[in-house]
Amino acid sequence: MSALAEDTAVDTAPVLSAQGSAVRVRFAPSPTGTLHVGGARTALFNYLKARNEGGKFVLRIEDTDEARSTRESEDSMVKDLKWLGLDWDEGPDKPGDCGPYRQSERKHIYADVAKQLVDSGFAYPCFCSEEELEAKRAEAEAAGRPPQYDGTWRDADPAAVQAKLDAGEPHTYRFKVPPGKVVAIKDLVRGDVSWDADSTVGDFILLRSSGVPVYNFCVAVDDALMGITHVIRAEEHLTNTLRQCLILDALGRARPQYAHCSLILGEDRSKLSKRHGATSVDQFRQQGFLPEAMKNYLSLLGWNDGSEKEIFTEDELKQSFDLRRVIKSPAVFDMQKLRWMNGQHLRALPDEELSPLVGTALVEAGICTDAQGEFVAACTHICKGSMELVADAVPQVQMMLSYPLVDTLVSEEAHEIMEDGFVDIAKAVLAAHEAGELTPASEADAAAQWKAWIKALGKTLGRKGKRLFHPVRVAITGAMSGADVGEQLACLRAAGGEGVEHVSLDARMAQLREWVDKQ
Repeated sequence: MSALAEDTAVDTAPVLSAQGSAVRVRFAPSPTGTLHVGGARTALFNYLKARNEGGKFVLRIEDTDEARSTRESEDSMVKDLKWLGLDWDEGPDKPGDCGPYRQSERKHIYADVAKQLVDSGFAYPCFCSEEELEAKRAEAEAAGRPPQYDGTWRDADPAAVQAKLDAGEPHTYRFKVPPGKVVAIKDLVRGDVSWDADSTVGDFILLRSSGVPVYNFCVAVDDALMGITHVIRAEEHLTNTLRQCLILDALGRARPQYAHCSLILGEDRSKLSKRHGATSVDQFRQQGFLPEAMKNYLSLLGWNDGSEKEIFTEDELKQSFDLRRVIKSPAVFDMQKLRWMNGQHLRALPDEELSPLVGTALVEAGICTDAQGEFVAACTHICKGSMELVADAVPQVQMMLSYPLVDTLVSEEAHEIMEDGFVDIAKAVLAAHEAGELTPASEADAAAQWKAWIKALGKTLGRKGKRLFHPVRVAITGAMSGADVGEQLACLRAAGGEGVEHVSLDARMAQLREWVDKQ
């Protein structure tokens, strides 16, 4: 039984007329796993190209690999793209004139186009069994020839071909590569690339004996019928371009402009993989990275605007993106750089946007139960300047709520402070607490009261700079470093007001008194 549909008729002219007008780009993932950061960068570059030039961004699901493609994978990829904020103009959930947008729903189209290629002499049925093909490959390799199909059925007697078709014998459909054909492209990233088609690929399969179309055939047909003007993808797809161009040429359709971006490498210069840590978009989302930071960082993996600028808003990326500034050398994924960049974007958020993120992290860590109270607001204000990830607030807040005085005082780090009269500072802090000087009359006056107190203490003791601030910090917080002590005290007061477990100022001073009494 023929794999070609005899009764299909697809009017492609109206769709193909879009070619050569407005920019139309596509992101076409195979739903066989999660969205890798390499795929996310490809999607981002296509998205920015479309938005920069007022074009259309198409989402196409390439799910003809029936054994591995799943709707669950497709749904997770769509979720990740939406989290990144890469909205598409046409896709499975946004029907347009070029649908359907899942390849599994376009089989009748591929069958019709294959029939057109057979009728025009660019394709033919091949009745070789898998055993015969394997024998031919082994023979070619033994003779030192490329293991390509030898054209057994390329110019077979039409009557013999028809007899086998009538008998329902299993067969594939192969593309007839023109003798001496050279395919050349001017890649927007890699420059001039060319192939000797006949010696490189030979007559390749378009439709399997099951009627399932092969990857390159689907891609070429879809790019043509969807009016794709630019194909931006990873360099590993460069070798697919030869077959796709041959099919497009045979269909009389204009080729899109190609841009093959280099691979993303790990810091050891090998291809980025799971052994380098997180590689999927969802993993980075779960770790607390912001979508704005991910877009910013991914955009700079192989592209820059010609300046030293590193922090971009999405609007700035849309305005600046140009394929001519994509370089062909590999990009290295630097996790520390991503963390730093995420910190920059966190600090750029208004407190009213950052506070709920911090609050959620603190609630999930069991530190508090209210993600929007004064305690969370105080913690956000304190942690904002040092966070690279929202989760970084958790250990900082846990440290603020604790009072590791004893461990700190016996540490090597505290030796200099201990030798420089720490006992005198401790006694002065205890006296101030007993006099109520460390408890403000109101939160509105707290910051000014704290500054006035520590300034007066410095004059009384004849200390200034780190000889004053470091020992006071240790006495009140129990730690050698951290946020502004006055701000930490405000955080403790908020914790007390909301029932957050913590070592109160009274409990701290009791521990400090116990230590002083032993000296």
